[in-house]
Amino acid sequence: MTTLPRPQAQLSPTWSKALAQPATEFSKTTLSLLEGYIPSGLRGTLYRNGPGRLQRSNGSVGHWFDGDGAVLAVSFAQGEASATYRYVRTSQFATEELADKFLYSGYGMTAPGPLWKRWTTPLKNAANTSVLALGDRLLALWEGGNPHAMDLDNLRTLGRDDLDGALAGNLAYSAHPKVDPTTGDIFNFGVAPGLNATLNLYRSDRQGHVQQQAQIALEGTPLVHDFALAGPYLVFCAPPTRIDLLPVGLGLKPYGDSIQWRPDLGTQITIVDKTTLQVVSQSVADPWFQWHVSNAYLDSEDGRQCIVLDVIRYLDFKTNDYLREVATGEVQTKTKGTYWRIQIDPLNGQVLSQTELIDQGCEFPVVKPQQVGQNADAVYLSIHRPGADSHHDLFGAIAAFNPQTDALTLADCGAHRYPSEPVYVEDADDPSRGWILTVVFDGEREQSDVWIFNADTLDHGPVGRLGLPGIIPHSFHGTWQASVA
Repeated sequence: MTTLPRPQAQLSPTWSKALAQPATEFSKTTLSLLEGYIPSGLRGTLYRNGPGRLQRSNGSVGHWFDGDGAVLAVSFAQGEASATYRYVRTSQFATEELADKFLYSGYGMTAPGPLWKRWTTPLKNAANTSVLALGDRLLALWEGGNPHAMDLDNLRTLGRDDLDGALAGNLAYSAHPKVDPTTGDIFNFGVAPGLNATLNLYRSDRQGHVQQQAQIALEGTPLVHDFALAGPYLVFCAPPTRIDLLPVGLGLKPYGDSIQWRPDLGTQITIVDKTTLQVVSQSVADPWFQWHVSNAYLDSEDGRQCIVLDVIRYLDFKTNDYLREVATGEVQTKTKGTYWRIQIDPLNGQVLSQTELIDQGCEFPVVKPQQVGQNADAVYLSIHRPGADSHHDLFGAIAAFNPQTDALTLADCGAHRYPSEPVYVEDADDPSRGWILTVVFDGEREQSDVWIFNADTLDHGPVGRLGLPGIIPHSFHGTWQASVA
């Protein structure tokens, strides 16, 4: 099994304390107000998902992506807040929990034991990347297979969910679905690997019932993590990464160690009609890598339509090494993702322009849910603190970026404090007002808190801080579900 040792002899960065021990679950607990107030228009639940356990008795995970998924739910009602935190109890998690050993292969690790055993050991579904709140259940998402359903209130795991058979055979369902704010339709995809992979597309209703499916052939098996909804189109940018499936299939290497960076192949851009799910155009652009898309919309340039696509863009795939090292508590790899705007002709896929809008290292961009696929007036993201060691430290601030004015408003969380991805919440009483929620790990106090910001005045600091019962390890993505009442 591929493992990385956790450094003990030298002083580790403060953020590593959040990953040093497996997360501790807790049932619904009323949260104490540490500072400020809870806005009366904040009514609903914040859900967040991320790797909660990185260690067992036979070692540590080989990559941050291999940690067992754990979901946090923070509910707001009548000026109070409560929280629940539970692991996603997949069947493989239950088996490993009983044995107190890692037994399966993952993104960055191979199963223990001889080669012949690895050939028959399935890939572990970590269920650790994101969440999708439906009317009757919460889906814990992991892009290598089916999602897992959980109870919206107590986070009890209900089991693997194949969306009424649409994902039969353990088809993948990505961690980045897009909800069309005009119709409520949910668009998503999954990559089925092969000599030439298949991009499976799904359109679901608000309850997650799949209404439409399509398949698109890709060249090789690239790593496609996210996509964009842009008015009438879906936009996929497949970076020049290729997974060498032979050593993976033989149990010699995990997926994460078998991904080759092939800049000579360029970035494959596929534009899809969201109504028919048919390809409109395919093209090849210069090479870049991105984990996350911010947003996209349809505009016009010199009298013709163009798609405006915003992404966090990396020069290469060193970000994979960086994220592998996060699991050890020490990072040495230097990598930097910056915010770019790309204009594309949807009819032929030609890239018309590329502009770097934010030259600082940043990630996890989100827009207001009601502006997904439209020209958004603000982008919220995670970013480094001014003067921070951006190569060895995690993000210590969140920011609001105005694409019209290029203004960047920063909320510095302070030394040794590490916020998660910001989540925008529309005020239930005044739709023109919004709040930003983030979970902050305080390395000095060794405690996690929920911070509430006014979305329009991030730099004024949080309007409220709530203390959680313990440490919530750094997570990946979250969502908000408003109360029905």
